Amino acid sequence: MEEVRRIEGDDEWDFPNVETGWLPTLSLSRNVPRVSSPEPSTVFDAVGEAGLRRLVSAFYRRVPGDDVLGPMYPPDELAEAERRLGDFLIYRFGGPDTYIRERGNPQLRMRHIRFAITPAARDRWISLMDAALDEVGLSFESTAVVKPFLHEAATFLINRP
Repeated sequence: MEEVRRIEGDDEWDFPNVETGWLPTLSLSRNVPRVSSPEPSTVFDAVGEAGLRRLVSAFYRRVPGDDVLGPMYPPDELAEAERRLGDFLIYRFGGPDTYIRERGNPQLRMRHIRFAITPAARDRWISLMDAALDEVGLSFESTAVVKPFLHEAATFLINRP
């Protein structure tokens, strides 16, 4: 059984990684990241629900044809996966808490454990998400907040060598 270390905050955990020991902590708390400019103050304020849903849609358009990620997403579950990721990002970046009300604590590692997320799968996820970010053209300030979070979250979810 893997050892899991609880650290400060309700939603922060360190998980062991088979290759390197401990993964970096990923905070899922409601400490909403702020964009660097004074107004608007959150990514959600800057891009709204429509902007975050455009990002998620641009990502999921790339998934079915991808040789690494495509097989992880059964076609009949793709629309629901898109909705869940959209709801999660909207909540995480300052919008309504629909994700939390419907699904509870994000528990991202638990929810993704059934998928073999290798470093290569993480890299492909990042590649498709970065392409989606480029496509939707969020502001520099918003991208500077969203992109590092997505990269850290993808690394956090690696669960296989």
